[in-house]
Amino acid sequence: MELSTPRAMAAGPWLLLLCLAAGAVLQARAQPDNKGFISIDCGLSGNTGYVSETTKLSYVTDAGFIDAGTNHDISDEFMTEYVDKLSYTARSFAGAGVRNCYTLRSLVSGNKYLIRATFMYGNYDGLDRPPVFDLYIGVNYWHTLDFRYLTKYYGIDEVMVKEAIVVVPDNFVQVCLVNIGDGTPFISSLELRPLNRTHYPQATVAQGLSLDSRLNFGPMTSDIVRYPDDPYDRIWDPEYAKLIWAEITTTQKVRNLDNDLFGVPSTVLQTAVMPLNASKSVWLLWDSEPTPKYDRDPTPGYIIILHFAELEVLPRNAVRELNVLLDDKPWFTTGFTPGYLYGTFAYNTIAFTNNRRHIYMLDVVASSNATLPPYLNAAEVFSVFPTTNLGTDSQDVSAITAIKLKYHVTQNWMGDPCVPQTMAWDRLTCSYTVDSSHPRITSVNLSSSGLNGDISSSFTKLKAVTYLDLSNNNLIGSIPDALSQLPSLTLLQPAQWINPLRTPQKNSRGFSESKIWQQPRSLQQWQFMPNPFKKE
Repeated sequence: MELSTPRAMAAGPWLLLLCLAAGAVLQARAQPDNKGFISIDCGLSGNTGYVSETTKLSYVTDAGFIDAGTNHDISDEFMTEYVDKLSYTARSFAGAGVRNCYTLRSLVSGNKYLIRATFMYGNYDGLDRPPVFDLYIGVNYWHTLDFRYLTKYYGIDEVMVKEAIVVVPDNFVQVCLVNIGDGTPFISSLELRPLNRTHYPQATVAQGLSLDSRLNFGPMTSDIVRYPDDPYDRIWDPEYAKLIWAEITTTQKVRNLDNDLFGVPSTVLQTAVMPLNASKSVWLLWDSEPTPKYDRDPTPGYIIILHFAELEVLPRNAVRELNVLLDDKPWFTTGFTPGYLYGTFAYNTIAFTNNRRHIYMLDVVASSNATLPPYLNAAEVFSVFPTTNLGTDSQDVSAITAIKLKYHVTQNWMGDPCVPQTMAWDRLTCSYTVDSSHPRITSVNLSSSGLNGDISSSFTKLKAVTYLDLSNNNLIGSIPDALSQLPSLTLLQPAQWINPLRTPQKNSRGFSESKIWQQPRSLQQWQFMPNPFKKE
């Protein structure tokens, strides 16, 4: 691994930025609040939300975010003062489709968002059968949740929290739970928080960050730090080992520069730990988890972000100089000295990997020039996951979603219409190319689907469709003239899709639609009849 120094940090994969001192009203459902936050208590009954006693943030019900699943309460024995109210309820997808998705709307395309999902089984179904299922963000696999393992080693009342930082390519994002045949998926809460676009530069359109741990070193209490101390509502867990570390604290504000890349709150940077034995280190230890969904990358890559701030006025001639070792290999060829009461951070831009399961050891040590022990204020550990799968063409998604809502289609129409291919919507056909373009919807078969009302104009926005079958429904009104303009439509199955009692009208070519579409023809004749509205 190439090493880089702070002076040459721009040229290498490891960066060090020294930020030195210088001169509650509930919002409408399914919409972000005035901070851009979306906070959902999944499984909460009724249409009324509440305000959290700890964060003072408003939480709402599932209504407007998902149209599948049923609400449940966890078993009474687990509703204790030690369990957050968010975990009292769960939304379960027993009997639903393979994929069930929450849709979070009114976002800003290209922005970065923190997505956090919380799960507590708590025997909500009375079956004592903790499940295993997959999580997706949009069309990209995120993580496999194994509650059998969690329950076996930590108990049935253990809460699992999964958090990711992603760039959202559209003005919405979907979080999907996928049934893999090993129990029923469920979820307790779902939260979305907007981030600054410059924060977490390792999160890109091609790569998301999945949180492994976020640690606040030094506080001697069990209190976490989150909103409002952290304006982005990240959860910082306390980390302190009194037998090997000493606490360093200050009541003075620790600042970040305006162009800071992580926005760590002052509350977190006001505490740190240093080893009781000055010759020792402050260390992090974690075990990599295999990711079998990635065929060519069975073990994840990791991003590490370390946060420093000098909290003490050092004596004259004292030297505090740090270095970082990963598996006993130095990150930097020379040591570095964080500034007094200003945030400093060190991180990698290229994820480091190991070709097998591996226990990683990271040490913050004193350099050979130091006269004072090392310290660490906070740390974040992420695994990376690819977000390169492209979803269906956005205009096709908007059109078919409008059709779904208008006719209340209750088939497996959840998530992206075409991607992944194994979860494509029933009765649709999509085209997939190898030139990295978005899939397109090419065929829609909604025959005998109980459709009522007029013919949605959204059908005319499916520009790549070649076959459309709306037969054996009770549709009324005029055929949208714009169907004649669809460039690819060649086969149409209109038999019995128009109410024969309507008033005949003429299309743009002067043909009576009633005459054209109501002529008695056999099913076979209709199936192979070119679109009579299609211009030559």
